[in-house]
Amino acid sequence: MAQYSKRRNLNVFSLSFLDVMSCGFGATVLVFLIIHHAVDTEIKEVNRDLLSELRLLNYEITTGTPDLTELQQRLEDIRARIAEARRLRTATVEDAERRREELDELEALTIAQRKSLEELMADIETREEEVERLKAIEELEAGRSNIEIRGEGDRQYLTGLFIGGKRILIAVDASASMLDNTLVNVIRRRNMPISRQLQSAKWQRAVDTVQWLLAQVPIESEYQVYSFNTQAATVLSSDGWHSALDTDSMEDAVEALRQTPPADGTSLENLFSAIAGMNPLPDNVLLIIDSLPTQGRSPPRSPTVTGQERMRHYVAARRNLPRNIPVNVILFPMEGDPLAAGAYWALAQETGGVFMSPSEDWP
Repeated sequence: MAQYSKRRNLNVFSLSFLDVMSCGFGATVLVFLIIHHAVDTEIKEVNRDLLSELRLLNYEITTGTPDLTELQQRLEDIRARIAEARRLRTATVEDAERRREELDELEALTIAQRKSLEELMADIETREEEVERLKAIEELEAGRSNIEIRGEGDRQYLTGLFIGGKRILIAVDASASMLDNTLVNVIRRRNMPISRQLQSAKWQRAVDTVQWLLAQVPIESEYQVYSFNTQAATVLSSDGWHSALDTDSMEDAVEALRQTPPADGTSLENLFSAIAGMNPLPDNVLLIIDSLPTQGRSPPRSPTVTGQERMRHYVAARRNLPRNIPVNVILFPMEGDPLAAGAYWALAQETGGVFMSPSEDWP
């Protein structure tokens, strides 16, 4: 046995082994073929779908290119229209804001005009009432002056004298020179009793002139009467303006002047300073005077005054007269003062007033 076993050789590649190996290889090949066939079938099916999609995309690209160009053009047009719409919207907003501002201004102007119209209507109503009142007063006062002036003849023959304005000031010279037309008689009358001084024809004529002027003051105006020599003061007790309808005050002013004897020198500068201090200022001045001033604000050092010194006092006084006030001068000429007429004529012309030197039988 041992010897037999020893002579027998062992072969691993026997028929059984080869059969097994062949069967296994065949099985492997079969499996591979089965798997490969399935994969190839799936790939072909996938490739077919992809090809269809590719063809579809190519078709869409071919047919969609013109549409894309048109769409792009439309997009550009839409963008341009949007930009134009935005610009128009901005312009519309700005125009709306401007119109709103104009409307606000127009509304404010309308309110102001309505208020102004209401004020104007109220003023018209007030003026109509005032006109009716003045008409009633005019009818009441028809045929007579503010105050009664006795005498004969027509005293309105002085033409060109404007007795008008809202506030009329009558200033009468009450210096000693108003006692007479000559220097000798002035000195003589100055030494007479006051009763004789008051009866001076020149002074009575000056007072009558004041009375005549007061009678011509318009009924809608106000007035005041000043007398002046070295100083200036109102004839009435009140410094304010008086209504022309107050005839009692007018008569009181005339009576006060008739009881005031002329005295002292003449200061035109103090008169014009007093006028400048009035509030409100007069808009018409009626000046009754007979000569150039003999002093300024203070009395002169010398008892005599030359013509040149009088003219210097006059020029200094002019500086104190407020502007834009017409001065109407009624001159009763004084002997020995030839420069007075020319100076007072220039004063009237420069201020827009009237100069006159009436006859001795006036008023």
